[in-house]
Formats: sequence, C-alpha cells, structure tokens
Amino acid sequence: MCLILFAWQAHPRYELVLAANRDEFHERPTAPAAFWPEQPEILAGRDLEAGGTWLGVTRSGRFAALTNYRESARPASGAQVSRGLLVNGWLAGVSDPLGAARRLAAAGADYGGYNLLLGHPGELAYLSNRGAAPQAVAAGVHGLSNHLLDTAWPKVRAGRERLSAMLADDYVDPESLFGLLTDAEPTEGTLPNGAAARLAPENLARQLFIRSPVYGTRCSTVLLIERSGRVLFEERRFDAAARPAGESRYAFTA
Repeated sequence: MCLILFAWQAHPRYELVLAANRDEFHERPTAPAAFWPEQPEILAGRDLEAGGTWLGVTRSGRFAALTNYRESARPASGAQVSRGLLVNGWLAGVSDPLGAARRLAAAGADYGGYNLLLGHPGELAYLSNRGAAPQAVAAGVHGLSNHLLDTAWPKVRAGRERLSAMLADDYVDPESLFGLLTDAEPTEGTLPNGAAARLAPENLARQLFIRSPVYGTRCSTVLLIERSGRVLFEERRFDAAARPAGESRYAFTA
C-alpha cells in the first residue's frame, strides 16, 4: 500500500517535489538509502531479498519510483522477475523516459502488477502493466498508490490536496513533507468497489502512514530537484513499532 505524492513542473523553484512512503513486510531485509558502491552514480535504498529498489536518483538527475499494483489474483507463474529491477535498469541507463517506458511495456507480462515513474531533467513518463499505456506526465500535482496514476483513493486525494497547498510558498519545507508522510490518521472516504476486499483492513489502506507490527511503513522519502539542478534526497526509516530507526540525507548538484 505504498504512496507517492509528487508535483512535476508545478513550482517556480522545483522541477520535482516528491514525497513517498514505502510500505512492506517488516521482516523483508532492506539496505538504507546510500550511493551504491558498485554503481556510485545511483542513490537509493535496496531490497536485499531480490536486489531491486523502489525509489532512486542519480548524480545526473535521473530518477525513478515504483509501486506495486495490488490485485486479488496471484500473478502468472511466469511473472518471476523482481519489479524493483525496473528501477535499477532505468537509473543505470541513458535512454529517454518515454522511449524506455514504451520498451518496458512490451515486456509487461514478465512482472507482477506495477506502476513506474521514469524521469530525467525536463521529462517524466509513467507506465503500468495493468492498463495504463506509457505516457508523458503532465505538469501538476499527482498521486500514486497501488492502482493507476491519480486514482482517487482517499489517501491519494488527501495527499494531493495537502501537497498542492505546500506549493503556495516559495520554499517547500522537507519537514512539512515528512509531516504529511507520517500522518497515521485514516483519511476520509471509502475505497472504490472491489478495492477494499483486496486491501483489507480498509483502515490501513486509508492511512498515509501505516502502523502495523507485520506490514507497515518502512521508510518515508523526500526528493526535491530544483530547476537549478540541486538535489535533496532524505530517507527516514521506521521499525515494526513505527519508531524512528535511522535516516539518510544527501544533497548535491546534478
């Protein structure tokens, strides 16, 4: 039940303002966000079980973010490739976002359901292998959880509204973004028909920050890319009791 809230080319100072929660089983081994020793251009956390990542940026300003598409049916037996490797491949590559998205769409059946954002300075593309053709992302404020881009789930709708309000200021405060991400109060509204059954209990699916001893929010990440090229990447991690469990902060110019 991950969440990505982002403003793309919607602020005079920032090309990208992104705030994201990674929700995962607490027992799944994960490495904190850092520059990867074997690929020192890449800054990201890492899933130590399958080797991929869910969100990352490079020193040149390429970035990508991933959520799973939640569905009741089990993926086909051939869907054995880790979705996180899609992010790795983009971060290590040199292609343009929309072209890469179109090529990945042809191999969609190799993966479980996913949503993927691929960006570099001046261009952002989105695709899903569950019904959304590759497309350029329009300037504006967007939200992505475990359905298609901008699906009006309660926490996506509430998160977009609160992020939009933050853009009224000349400076977007990372602390305000983290405050948004760590809000554990259920948002108002109900999930669309069929979604509640896939995302039970429904209250968890309506929370931006999920507190649960087995499955919950493992980390919150803020990524700010200014039009000048300055990049801020900050990750805050949480344990199974939702207590702070470490943080990583990096700033550089792409």
